[in-house]
Amino acid sequence: MLVTSIVAFAKNVIMDPLGLLSGIIDAETLPRWSQTNLSKCPEVLEERESPFPVNIDINDKICLWEGDITKLNCDIIVNSTNESLNDKNPISERIFKVAGPLLQQEIVIEVQNCRTGEAKMSKGYGLPSRYVVHTVGPRYNTKYKTAAESALYMCYRNVLQLAFENNLHSIGLTVINSTRRGYPPEEGAHIALRTVRRYLEHNIDAFGVIVFVVEPIDESTYKRLMPMYFPRDKKEEQFAISFLPSDIGNEDGEPFLPERQIRIMDKPLKANNGIDLLNSFVGRHPFAKVAADLDTGRRAKLQGRSQVEQDILEQQRKYSQWIKRSRTEDFSEISKLGFLSNPGVDLQGRPVVVFIGRFFPAHAIDLNKAVSYFIHFMDTIASREYVFLYFHTLTTEDHQLDMTFLKHFYEMLDIKYRRNMHSFQIIHGSVWLRVCTWFFTMFNAATIKDKVHFVPGVQYLYDIISPDQLEIPPFVMEFDIQENGPSYYTPKTKHMLVSPPT
Repeated sequence: MLVTSIVAFAKNVIMDPLGLLSGIIDAETLPRWSQTNLSKCPEVLEERESPFPVNIDINDKICLWEGDITKLNCDIIVNSTNESLNDKNPISERIFKVAGPLLQQEIVIEVQNCRTGEAKMSKGYGLPSRYVVHTVGPRYNTKYKTAAESALYMCYRNVLQLAFENNLHSIGLTVINSTRRGYPPEEGAHIALRTVRRYLEHNIDAFGVIVFVVEPIDESTYKRLMPMYFPRDKKEEQFAISFLPSDIGNEDGEPFLPERQIRIMDKPLKANNGIDLLNSFVGRHPFAKVAADLDTGRRAKLQGRSQVEQDILEQQRKYSQWIKRSRTEDFSEISKLGFLSNPGVDLQGRPVVVFIGRFFPAHAIDLNKAVSYFIHFMDTIASREYVFLYFHTLTTEDHQLDMTFLKHFYEMLDIKYRRNMHSFQIIHGSVWLRVCTWFFTMFNAATIKDKVHFVPGVQYLYDIISPDQLEIPPFVMEFDIQENGPSYYTPKTKHMLVSPPT
């Protein structure tokens, strides 16, 4: 350790007369993941087998560090760039500035270019690191999601393989996926973490330390996801299982490619697990357990009620059953997820309800209990005029419910939810969400169509809600500033009503 520090100091004095490298951090001295504070996880009643069990040896190789990668003294650091190796992103520009003109000269003469998913190495020159590995992350398009995931996986895999082949033991691993190329930060983090995890499982002795070097905007995401892939004790391991995405890749962390599994089925209308695709929703959704019995309709007809009256009575009956159920359930664990809150009131004194989409594990939660919890939370609030805020910020498929579920859910709710809803504000909604919302409100929820608004940024909410009445997670504000700039609000721009897709 002393020798390493002396070498770093000498390199700083000789090659950095302007002081660009002041404050060098030795990667070996950073606290390992195994030394960080454990998450506060509730007890899990039923123990399951985890695809990422506790491994102290692996955790001792991993660090999470929010800082300047050009200050990191290690064998290699990673530069996320474009195919021509001249990307103007801030991290890449800092790397070239500190490394000096010799790096640019090597890039032009020897390295020249790098294709998406590849990794190419150059010397570090004026940097504390010995080498720089340049790699090109993919552009993200939901239509070609699998291709983007595979390309990003190859970026991380090729960086690790290049270090392994050149006997380089310490790595400063930057965030390769870029929001400038449309890649969702959370999805990119999942791929980065699981790829490193799987690589270390096969090559535990290859590295001394791998540092995930993150900017402030990515730090909270990595802190939240790392326990899923690098659990520090059994309790954290078991709790994390429910929050893992459905696709955790193969034994190397490579994304699962469904097209490789296509085969001819003897009964095309059934999936290979035997579930009838045409009727898979019937009988298993949360509302199936409180469905009406056949005699209810017959009795209503005999009593001379109209179909509309029957439908209203049936809706009220179902909702009453959910109310009774919600009064007997323990919601202590589900409330800790924090996806639903009532932080305050708007400028007119109406209660404000906030739903954070990214905090809702749609595919890893008991939907019956989620519905019950929502009704328990909302029943008294919806009894008077209220405002509902839905933050779609950085959500993925793992946070979203299918349209059939939403249709049943909407139809089950008491009429007071629609009558007393003053407005439904959707913040950071994607193009796809706009299309889905338009179809849903046009064909299933026409009575609230004019109450639904898409809001392009957080500051637009302050027309109707005082800032001190909102509790907005840091990742939402960071994304908002990144997307819209620190001061983008103009009074002329108002809430955008849902409009037909074009």
